[in-house]
Amino acid sequence: MPSTVAQDGLPIPQRYGAIITIALGIMMAVLDGAIANVALPTIARELNASPAESIWIVNAYQIAIVISLLSLSFLGDMLGYRRVYQVGLALFIATSLFCALSSSLNTLTVARVLQGFGGAALMSVNTALIRIIYPQRFLGRGMAINSLIVAVSSAAGPTVAAAILSVASWKWLFLINIPLGIVALWLALRFLPDNPQKAKQQKFDVPSAVMNALFFGLLITALSGFSQGQNGWLIVAELVALVLVGIVFVRRQLAMPVPLLPVDLLRIPIFSLSIGTSICSFCAQMLAMVALPFFLQNVLGRDEVATGLLLTPWPLATMVMAPIAGRLIEKFHAGLLGGLGLAMFAAGLFLLALLPTQPTDGDIIWRMMLCGAGFGLFQSPNNHTIITAAPRNRSGGASGMLGTARLVGQSSGAALVALMFNLFNDSGTHASLLLAGSFASVAAVVSLARMTQTRQTVES
Repeated sequence: MPSTVAQDGLPIPQRYGAIITIALGIMMAVLDGAIANVALPTIARELNASPAESIWIVNAYQIAIVISLLSLSFLGDMLGYRRVYQVGLALFIATSLFCALSSSLNTLTVARVLQGFGGAALMSVNTALIRIIYPQRFLGRGMAINSLIVAVSSAAGPTVAAAILSVASWKWLFLINIPLGIVALWLALRFLPDNPQKAKQQKFDVPSAVMNALFFGLLITALSGFSQGQNGWLIVAELVALVLVGIVFVRRQLAMPVPLLPVDLLRIPIFSLSIGTSICSFCAQMLAMVALPFFLQNVLGRDEVATGLLLTPWPLATMVMAPIAGRLIEKFHAGLLGGLGLAMFAAGLFLLALLPTQPTDGDIIWRMMLCGAGFGLFQSPNNHTIITAAPRNRSGGASGMLGTARLVGQSSGAALVALMFNLFNDSGTHASLLLAGSFASVAAVVSLARMTQTRQTVES
């Protein structure tokens, strides 16, 4: 097994093996968050479940990730990122088989919860590992690869699912993880480095972990219930419980020397500004991603195939821009790059909302490319800032907050689309795109505000 890394980054052969296992693990974890959506009608039919009940196949996975992300990143700081990642991979492989063998909705839901814990282990420490894998001067390139994998996997989920379902049953959505996971686990055992320093003074606080799970679980459940039109009083009760748990949780974290919810890191201005930028930007992204298919089909009259093709320029532009942004971070301030990228993103969203009544495909494509390129220019530098603003022995906490910010932003965006549809009916897609542009504009301003800040952390 690889020894603890004392030097700045890994030597080239080991670096390539380590980054490939990170890419494979994150690709599977992100894909499985989106891949089941397309298959829900088929799965519900085969398992004799109603459409409303089948939603839990998606929700169970997402909630499991959100409630465990920070706890697992905390354990990564304590026990080692490599160990958490390897255990996460093994759990993800085993639970993917469990999902494929499930014969009832209840069994599949339990399997998806357990698979979500495996996915959370991968997401919780992936950027912390990249900080060890790459030399400091090339860290932006490593972050760019990670951002690229997340962006492309998120966008490609429906396409991959449709391709698999065209030739095989829904069970293969999960079975395909097994050979990929075995390769990733073999690479992880061979190439992943251990922490240069472990936060041995940290103590895992079980009450904090329980309150963390309750807080984020209530948040995602309330947002999901709101988006699905659940009983208003139930949502109000969840929000009241959320506030009460949140107050107790935060007060407990403020009293701890090394908190599970990294409020100490949030006191670093450039870190908290970057987290805020991330939440707003991913909220804008999800608003657009959910609203655009409705916009293209219901408003512009495109069919399903044309809709898929017209959405493709977005992730393609992100794929092109992310590696470029990873190199630009070596020369320019992340606040500037993020601000420019988010301004491009906002402009693309507003231009999509203001399309003419009968636009050509070209009119749509260049606006999609502007959105994708802007998002690609922002994401890598933002992730780089979040992870490097923390001391090295708190990289797990920073990595966990990065993933939590993304998931909270995406969940909020999905709920806001439902609100726009309820408030504006046929104009809901336009309202969603305008709101997405507004969130992206706020994110751009917050990102530019980071240019007045310097990293206030001391490597410890």
